[in-house]
Amino acid sequence: MNDVAVLAVDVVSTGEAVTFWIVGPLALAGALGMVFSRNAIHSALWLVLTMLGLGVFYFVQQGPFLGAVQIIVYTGAIMVLFLFVLMLVGRESSDSVVETLRGQRQAAIVAGVAFAALVGAGIGRAVTGAPVEGLAETNEAGGGNVVAIAEILFIDYLFAFELTSALLITAAVGAMVLAHIEKEPGQRRTQRDLSTARYAGPRPQTLPGPGVFATSNAIDTPAMLPDGSAAEDSSATGVEMQPLPPAPDRVDDEGSADPPARFGWRA
Repeated sequence: MNDVAVLAVDVVSTGEAVTFWIVGPLALAGALGMVFSRNAIHSALWLVLTMLGLGVFYFVQQGPFLGAVQIIVYTGAIMVLFLFVLMLVGRESSDSVVETLRGQRQAAIVAGVAFAALVGAGIGRAVTGAPVEGLAETNEAGGGNVVAIAEILFIDYLFAFELTSALLITAAVGAMVLAHIEKEPGQRRTQRDLSTARYAGPRPQTLPGPGVFATSNAIDTPAMLPDGSAAEDSSATGVEMQPLPPAPDRVDDEGSADPPARFGWRA
């Protein structure tokens, strides 16, 4: 163990050491932020920081292909896709305390302990009795960096590679299950219900179009310009324009103005 540590100190250059002590804490901070952040969007952004740090480490360790894939594919494509999904799905904070699947926390704890034991066994095997070989010798024996990686993935670790693909599919299905929210029968309003409620109210027609600062659909009520004056070209020809109704004093829960301003009524 000590011999391996001494050998590592001898082969690490000053630039590699400086890069490690700058990028390493940033990558670790991103990982901790991802775990402890209460907002899913913030967790994804913290994970982006960690992936960028890993990409830099690959470049420093003379693995340009892995570094480029880490930054372009994982950080630039997959994480952006995750962000899009999180923003489109969106969940209230109160939903996160409800378990959609019973016993998932206990299963997650068992899986986490098993994964930690597996990683510890792999690290122990790597640092005890493993032959030390430089990257240049490995690339020469395998025909290049990309070829060597392809041989390892699709020949030596083909079964593990396919299991990883199945794990990604399982994670996607699990995300959809967690994001699914069951609604009680009758809670969802159909098109018939919306139409009935609309025609039962005092205004079955549509509201004025957005962007014209209009408060009425009446032909004698002009649109309002940004400076508050009336736009003469917005009213019908040959109709005397009426004074603009006053601005609404309040807005209700549905985002609609007061009835006088909303319907064009005049006192």
